[in-house]
Amino acid sequence: MSAALPQLHPLLARLLARSDCVALDEPGFDDFARRPGEALLFFAADPQKVRETLDLAVILPELTRALTHPVRVGLLEPGLAQRNAARYALARFPALVFLRGGEYLGAIEGLRDWAEYLRLGEQLLAAPARPLPAKRIAVSAGGVRD
Repeated sequence: MSAALPQLHPLLARLLARSDCVALDEPGFDDFARRPGEALLFFAADPQKVRETLDLAVILPELTRALTHPVRVGLLEPGLAQRNAARYALARFPALVFLRGGEYLGAIEGLRDWAEYLRLGEQLLAAPARPLPAKRIAVSAGGVRD
């Protein structure tokens, strides 16, 4: 979806090359999010600052295959992720935001263990849409949500 993505870390580039994950850019982000069906947005942090971003890049294809609901997956590179984090009140990266037809289902922030990703992912995909959380200003690369 993007013609001019910044240089991505090799593991993020591999995620795009070897899975159904697509790179999102500013103009394509809203269109991707609003499409019918479930979507999963991967908010990536700078891997030099938040190494867990690379762990999630490896886990994500396995997670999407394990979920019982099919999902479209979009990658927001660190700059785009930072610019859009407040929209979903994200306080910690990396993060996964779950949507259905553009409506917010919930988010998983920070790195989790496999069972928790699977349990929370299934819960969010089965849940009804809910209002967006109150916007937050600051995003901490590896901090704790206050």
